Amino acid sequence: MASDLDFSPPEVPEPTFLENLLRYGLFLGAIFQLICVLAIIVPIPKSHEVEAEPSEPRGAEVTKKPKAAVSSANKRPKKETKKKR
Repeated sequence: MASDLDFSPPEVPEPTFLENLLRYGLFLGAIFQLICVLAIIVPIPKSHEVEAEPSEPRGAEVTKKPKAAVSSANKRPKKETKKKR
């Protein structure tokens, strides 16, 4: 009965080029996702050069437009057409 058991490793075919490409592509994708998550979690301090040289005040960069002009520009006039029967 003990001689019937076969404990040799199973024969596994050598992975093909596409299987290797898929495996390493998945590893690179996982590493990229981890880097993205860490970039969100870990704050990176800004360099001192950028903070020391504000050439323009922030108020001059942003100009607000009145909301009425923007909302009227987005609306199109309705076309009145007669239905053909």
